[in-house]
Amino acid sequence: MRYEKNQERKKLKRRRKKRRLRKVVLLFFLLILLSFGYVFIQYIQGIKNSMDDTNINQIEYEFNGKKDRYGGTNVLLIGSDSRGEDRARSDTIMVAQYHPEKHSYKLISIMRDTYVDIPNHGKNKINTAFAIGGPELLRKTIKENFDVDVQYYAIIDFEGFVHLIDEAFPDGVEIEVEKAMSKYIGVTLEPGLQRLDGEHLLGYVRFRHDAMGDFNRVERQQKALKEVAAQFSSIQTLTKLPKLVGVVKPFVNTNMNTSDIIYIGKDYLTKDNRNIETLRIPVDGEYEPQRISGVGEVLRIDLEANSEAIETFLEK
Repeated sequence: MRYEKNQERKKLKRRRKKRRLRKVVLLFFLLILLSFGYVFIQYIQGIKNSMDDTNINQIEYEFNGKKDRYGGTNVLLIGSDSRGEDRARSDTIMVAQYHPEKHSYKLISIMRDTYVDIPNHGKNKINTAFAIGGPELLRKTIKENFDVDVQYYAIIDFEGFVHLIDEAFPDGVEIEVEKAMSKYIGVTLEPGLQRLDGEHLLGYVRFRHDAMGDFNRVERQQKALKEVAAQFSSIQTLTKLPKLVGVVKPFVNTNMNTSDIIYIGKDYLTKDNRNIETLRIPVDGEYEPQRISGVGEVLRIDLEANSEAIETFLEK
């Protein structure tokens, strides 16, 4: 009799354990479902907030990119002021690298007046490659001159930058403005530490009418991106990430999957190492300003020295 009671108690305990396990599993899947639902709703809400304001050309470009030989994911970033044009001007050219194993983030700015070989089009400024053949020709140009593979491209309309900053930072981005700026940027900036909204931060990174011209502009672009990334890093921003991706999505023409963009952003926000290393091409001492007939002012570079600088930067 005692044996039978013990067996009955054991069966009862097993049934209770199974019921608890089923409840835990059910709760787990419910949380996953709710999480995906939250992400999707936030993402769609972000898109709806921006759709009425965008006029970026969303045509699909041919792009035959490859993974970086050092194991990183390289993205060709092209900043443009589309204004509804079929072929927007490439105002900014960068290669951003995310390395999933090292959890490292690197940014190479290539100055638009860099004088290079454009495949099947002779020598010209590097931003001419985008004007002639879109992101694919620009990709080929970077590969031929600097031996750097890029897997993805993202053409970012400046209006998207403004919307992203205003959505992510309602109180603005804190940044040190080093001098008064106003010429050809549509806003007026005074020197000093201050918080800039999207429109004023865009003016800051586009200003180039000073003694150093594009050199200082590239420096400001890298400084601003690093500040934005540093101030992005908060729990509040992590929960807003899907909506922020949705906000900027209508202003970005890219071959990257939305899930990959969110994954990289989440990885950045949740890791301890959030340092972004930067490099400018051409590097100091390895270029010479020249005027080329029919082209204008260019930066004639020591191709070997600049290519070595990129290789050292990416492989370390």
